[in-house]
Parts: sequence; C-alpha cells; structure tokens
Amino acid sequence: MKSTARCKPRRRYGARGFTLIELLVAIAILAVIAVLSWRGLDQIIRGRTTITNAMEDERVFAQLFDQIRIDARQAASDDETTQVSAISVTGNTLQIVRHIVLPGTAPRLQVVRYQISSGRVVRFASPPLGNVGQLWRALHGNEEGWSSVQLMGGVGSISARMYVPKLGWTTNMNDVETALTQAINNLKVPQLGNAPMPRSVTGLEVSVGATSLARPITRVFLVGE
Repeated sequence: MKSTARCKPRRRYGARGFTLIELLVAIAILAVIAVLSWRGLDQIIRGRTTITNAMEDERVFAQLFDQIRIDARQAASDDETTQVSAISVTGNTLQIVRHIVLPGTAPRLQVVRYQISSGRVVRFASPPLGNVGQLWRALHGNEEGWSSVQLMGGVGSISARMYVPKLGWTTNMNDVETALTQAINNLKVPQLGNAPMPRSVTGLEVSVGATSLARPITRVFLVGE
C-alpha cells in the first residue's frame, strides 16, 4: 500500500550573498582604516617637510655666518684704513674693510656691506681698492658698480654689536670713534710712538632674526684673527 504522505521538498544549498548591513559594516571599517592611514602618512610627510626646511635654514644660516666670519677675520687694521675703524655699524648696515688677495696682484683693500633688501640679506663688495682716494670714496659712497650676492631670505632684522677694548660691547659708533681717537693720540706720545696702533674693535656680534624663527640667532666673531 502506497503511502499517501507528501514528500518534504528538498532544500537547495547554493551561493549566498552579503546582506546590506554586512556591506555597510565593511565599508565603514575600510573608511576608518583609510582615515587612519591617511593621518599617519600626512604626519610622516609633514615631519619630513619640517626636517627638510630646518636643514635648509641651517645651511643658509651657516653660509651667511661663514661669510661674515671670513670678512671679520680678514679685516684690515685701523692704520691701514687711514685711521678709520675697519668695522662699523649704522642702522641695519654692517660694513667691514678687509684685505683681498687676487692671483698675480699685490694685496689690496675691499669694502663689504651687509644690508637687508626686501627681506633678504645682501652682501655688497667693492672692487679692489688700490689707493687712499678709492678707499675714501668706497667708505662714503653708495654701492654703484659693486658686486652683490643674496645670502639669505625671509629675514626680518639684522643687528650687530662691536667689542671695544676697555669698554665692552656697544652699538654706538661714538664709542668706537672715541677709542680710535685715543689710539691716534697715543701714537703722538714719544714713549708709545713705536707701538703698533691697536684695533678700536676686536670683536663682532651679529644677530639675525628670520620669519621662520621664534628668536634671533646670534654669533660672535673675532676681528682680524
């Protein structure tokens, strides 16, 4: 006798897709991972940029101070400059009278000036000076016909102080001129007439303030050493 019970339908097992909720959860997880990865990469890029900028600033500062150090070391004596101070500071201008030696020629003097122009430190250098008249015109004239080199940008200020023996650090040129006058008068004394004329300025302190720095950077240089 045949059974009249109906047979239960068989379940079909096949491929099963993702539900909408599962897709949304996966997308949210991927979004979080992407944001975290982007932040990490952004910090790495920012850090590398900061380090690169700092290294470039350090290189530029080193170049500027190295040039000032060379000029100060090669500074002429006050008697070589016809009894005028080889170092002078007026406003934002630093002036140095220095020796210059060119191949095949006798040593001569040169006047160099450091000035700020449009936020940049510019070094002006006169042609080699062969006589007193050329030196006087270079000391009291402008920079027409001089060579110029831009040493550093982004500069807000540059200042300098001079070290006068028996007085100390000063920014007043009157102090330098007083020391220079005293040295000239000492040459007229018979007991001191044979002594070499001392320098009115033996040290130089230069401070440079840049827009990228919280405070100025200061360096001290010996004059004529």
